Amino acid sequence: MGDVPAPDLLTGSETQIPDMATLLAAAVTSVGGAERPGQVAMAQAVEKAIESGEHVAAQAGTGTGKSLAYLVPAIRHAVEKKTTVVVSTATIALQRQLVDRDLPRLAEALGPLLGTELKFAILKGRRNYLCLHRVQTGAPEEEDGGPSLFDPQQLSSLGRQVKRLNEWAEETKAGDRDELVPGVSEQAWRQVAVTAKECLGAQRCPHGSECFAELARAEAGEAHIVVTNHALLAIDALEEFQVLPEHDVVIVDEAHELVDRVTSVATGDLSAASVEMAARRCGRLTEEHLADRLKEAAEGLGLLLEEMPAGRMDVLSPALGNTLASVRDAAHACITALGPEKKDSDPGDMAARKAARSSLEDLHDTAVRLLEAFQPEIAQRFDVVWLEKPFVQEGRPKRPPALHVAPIGVGGLLRTTLFEQRTAVLTSATLTLGGSFEPLARQWGLPPLDEGGSRDAKTAAEGLARTATEKGEETEVVWSGLDVGSPFDHPKAGILYVARHLPQPGRDGLADAYLTEITELIEAAGGRTLGLFSSMRAARQAADELKDHLSHPLLCQGEDSTSLLVKQFAEDERTCLFGTLSLWQGVDVPGPSLQLVIMDRIPFPRPDDPVSSARSRAVAARGGNGFMAVAATHAALLLAQGAGRLLRSMDDRGVVAVLDPRLATARYGGFLKNSLPPFWATTDPAVVRGALRRLDAAATSPEDTTQS
Repeated sequence: MGDVPAPDLLTGSETQIPDMATLLAAAVTSVGGAERPGQVAMAQAVEKAIESGEHVAAQAGTGTGKSLAYLVPAIRHAVEKKTTVVVSTATIALQRQLVDRDLPRLAEALGPLLGTELKFAILKGRRNYLCLHRVQTGAPEEEDGGPSLFDPQQLSSLGRQVKRLNEWAEETKAGDRDELVPGVSEQAWRQVAVTAKECLGAQRCPHGSECFAELARAEAGEAHIVVTNHALLAIDALEEFQVLPEHDVVIVDEAHELVDRVTSVATGDLSAASVEMAARRCGRLTEEHLADRLKEAAEGLGLLLEEMPAGRMDVLSPALGNTLASVRDAAHACITALGPEKKDSDPGDMAARKAARSSLEDLHDTAVRLLEAFQPEIAQRFDVVWLEKPFVQEGRPKRPPALHVAPIGVGGLLRTTLFEQRTAVLTSATLTLGGSFEPLARQWGLPPLDEGGSRDAKTAAEGLARTATEKGEETEVVWSGLDVGSPFDHPKAGILYVARHLPQPGRDGLADAYLTEITELIEAAGGRTLGLFSSMRAARQAADELKDHLSHPLLCQGEDSTSLLVKQFAEDERTCLFGTLSLWQGVDVPGPSLQLVIMDRIPFPRPDDPVSSARSRAVAARGGNGFMAVAATHAALLLAQGAGRLLRSMDDRGVVAVLDPRLATARYGGFLKNSLPPFWATTDPAVVRGALRRLDAAATSPEDTTQS
């Protein structure tokens, strides 16, 4: 596309919008960088997708500069068409990078070229913003009934947090929970925030004109680029009301996390405590016998859940069916008794009724969904149900038993609400698993790229576009895959070491052979190690048993906030850090502080994980390979993310050590290895220890930076 006229702010005349290549060059210059072939290829693919309306999945390795590669064509489109482009991310860190660093730089660099002021905004769900009305009036009666939180004799940790929130409300400009450092507990935040269903609405609320959530929405409505999160993207798809501003393009960064985030939003929960809370909320608003009926249903549910075993539920017992029906019917009776909303009600009364109605509707809808979840045939089921029992700590339950209901798949939802409605760009450093886009595309609800639904690694890497249409569907969904590669020379910069000589991992914790292997690898590396474990139990066992035997400091996740531990790890080159899931994807430590990544085992989902096991079973019931489609795909994604912690800058060198021998011996090992960066591979312990010692020596002597 060539230059397109746009209004000049100063003269009122038409100015030419430069082409994308010109804008990208200016953007790269503004951040002090240099254009990279992968970045240019991705920007061109994003521009083509926006122009054609065809979706694109773009894998871009660390160091590619993918943020600019999608932001520049998105900005050009938004300015030219006078529209909004939504950018969705999975993590707060990336949101902050985009809003605090990338977009301000682009606004300064591209604004003069575009002839307009570039506007951008960040938008989150309503519960992420402080509610001034709730701060003023207090929360409805919750599960923590009793004396006032501000009674000097009853001042508790929760009370102190709420007091701090009230003080913060006097000074905050945005009311954004993420700006409150240090943060507060979820229980405390509930006292000062509301859901969309509980909100009075800007027209009826006494604080509507100064509402933080409404101000954020208004700002987003005028922006060229709106940055949000996958959860709000899912809410916008699931709810009947519109959450995001009108947009024709959505860019999903960190797209490898999209399915999990959407699944989480679409999961319903039901416990005796939630039923009791709803009963209390409506107790003063309905006839007493109706609230009592709901309380009785809560008691019956609580007693039954205490007796039932935890885990996935495949059959609805008559007792549970009757109890859920009681909850459903009691909630419906209370909703009916509340009656329609009265526009002229007192704001305090209206808020109480909104809160009660919201709780009751959630109860009713979740009970209905639970009752409908058990279909006669596994292949026909849309939801999976499981019971989570309380985690007992020091003899006291941390939380009550709760029923959960989650979608077995979200591909259909994403297809109808995302891919059939607007153009989508999905990007991440990890999108090809086993050398193919297909595993993740299938979960997103995208059709196969060819008739057989398969695609070899070479084709995936080249990113050849294929038209893909599901038979019998009226709406054609067309997408392409593009792997723009990485600026890193993986075979020269890194080694993949698989400890083939170790025994297979067991269920009773880390074997002595594993602890010995970890110790020897860390000593050879001179510390500088990130230990990624498949469970917190394994991470703590390794930390407890090795702390007194290692020559270097060792930190373990849980000893302090994760961000502070990562900061300490990065600042002290000899320090080691052990942890679990959040470290597999959330650590960015370039330089000599991280030269060894250890993974204790292939991170398959737990066999008793209700959602994964239900998805695997559903695939098998339709004639597919449930293990490869679910467990192996899950493991491949985490392995790739974990291995991606090693090389974060062009000068980084190091080793990824996988202690699980199945990566080298099992039939699925090839699929998993093809999901990893193309490091030079070895199973020889002596070779890898020698390499680690040379890396340690080079890091210790900066003048010697060569790797043998």
